[in-house]
Amino acid sequence: QVQLAESGGGSVQTGGSLRLACAGSRYSHSSGCMAWFRQAPGKEREGGASICSAGFTTYADSVKGRFTVSRDNAKKTLYLQRNTLKPEDTAMYYCAAGGWGILPRFYPYWGQGTQVPISS
Repeated sequence: QVQLAESGGGSVQTGGSLRLACAGSRYSHSSGCMAWFRQAPGKEREGGASICSAGFTTYADSVKGRFTVSRDNAKKTLYLQRNTLKPEDTAMYYCAAGGWGILPRFYPYWGQGTQVPISS
C-alpha cells in the first residue's frame, strides 16, 4: 500500500518562508504525478501545485509565483517551497500521488496532512 508522510509544518509569520516535504514509500516516484493540496478551515480542499515524472509543473493561480514544487526521485520525496506567506495560506497541507493535474479527485493516494498556520 502506498504511504505518504508530510513534514515541515509549523507556525510562520506573514511574509516568511517554509518548505514542506512529503516522503513516499511503496510508490514509484519515477512515474506519474505528485501534488500538494491544501484545505483551509471551513473550505473545500483545493489544488496548489503538481509535478510529473518529466518535471512538468502546474500551479493554482493562488500560489503561482510564490510556491515552488519539486521532487527528488532518488530520495522519494516531494517538496513545496512556499515564500511570501500570507494569512490566507493558513491551511492543512496534503501531498498526493498517482494522479495528474491539481484537482483532488484525480489522486488516489494521500498523506495525513501537516498544519501550517500563518500569523500576522
